[in-house]
Amino acid sequence: MASPMDEFLFVLGVCIVLVTLAEVLLVMVLPRRPAGIERLTLVVNRVVRLLFVALSRLAKTYEGKDAILAPTAPVALVAQLLFWAISLAVGFALMLQPTVHSLPDGFTQSITALFTVGTVHIGGPPDIGIDIAVGAIWVVIVALQIAYLPALYAAFNRREGLVSLLESRAGLPAWGPELLARHQLVGISDTLPELYAAWEEWAADVAESHTTYPILLLFRSPEPWYSWLIGLLSVLDGAAMHLALAPSTASSQARLCLRMGFTLVNRVATTLGWPVDPDPNPDGPIELTFEEFERAVLMLESVGFPVERSAEEAWPDFRGWRVNYERLIYRLADRLTAPPSPWSGPRRHLRSGPVEPLRPPQRRPDGGPSLYDERPEVVIAPRRRGSQDGPEIGT
Repeated sequence: MASPMDEFLFVLGVCIVLVTLAEVLLVMVLPRRPAGIERLTLVVNRVVRLLFVALSRLAKTYEGKDAILAPTAPVALVAQLLFWAISLAVGFALMLQPTVHSLPDGFTQSITALFTVGTVHIGGPPDIGIDIAVGAIWVVIVALQIAYLPALYAAFNRREGLVSLLESRAGLPAWGPELLARHQLVGISDTLPELYAAWEEWAADVAESHTTYPILLLFRSPEPWYSWLIGLLSVLDGAAMHLALAPSTASSQARLCLRMGFTLVNRVATTLGWPVDPDPNPDGPIELTFEEFERAVLMLESVGFPVERSAEEAWPDFRGWRVNYERLIYRLADRLTAPPSPWSGPRRHLRSGPVEPLRPPQRRPDGGPSLYDERPEVVIAPRRRGSQDGPEIGT
């Protein structure tokens, strides 16, 4: 006859198994932002990410760091599967306690049932029902995981397609002022409304997929200097500068793109459990300085971008737009160790400052002057601790 302690352990095991099954269904079957017990997988993802971030400190270049961080998402998927396997093994081991009267023996039997459908039986009456349940549940979980992967990679491919197009439009790494400058230099500014519209749709898709499947946040772009987050930031900054500097010629699509862009950022932040201000003060402070903004405006004027306002006149409007997304994108870029592009905030795990995009030379058939030598320096030195420009970007 089972003792009260055995009965308690049996009930505890049932609860662990039910919670694990509920988590599996909510994570892989229900398309919904994690809000309850399924947030346990976020803890697993965070542990794996921190391990890879620690390993990436060994790399001396950003490309090396990116190569070390690249397997983070696949390893997190395997860790997630192992977490469920261990939870089920522990739960069923507790359920076997009234029969085997030993937690180690119960764990051994549940593990063998999990992977080999009950080839080991340790003492006491047969536990055929539990053994079959363990094996059957694990087969279903593996099948769900196999079906889960195509959905993840489909969302990943949709995300990266538009990001790769930014290399020629906004540089590498992408930067908002460079986006406007390049469109002006090659005479394709009339395509900016289409670009804003495409990124509005892209942001809506990413907001849905990356909050439903937070593991996608750990998937890095195929190339080191590509980044969906930096691409989004560059488009948002480009749209905000366009509206602030040339409001009469800026498309209404720029406003829609901005709205959907910071909606995406807010939803991702909420999924990660970060505090979000749904209505920030347009006159509130931002980390980007007016001097940095003014230098970008001068660069745009030097390439002939049609500017209707001075930097001083445009600054309040630009700041009013950027306050909606700057803080959260800076925090997310640091968390994901995104490429150190200009205007993207500090990185705790990088040893250098931001890198400006390399603009290709402007070659003309008539042999006119090249704009190659007019681009800014490629590498900006890290800010020093205690300087007026902001915190140091160090290790």
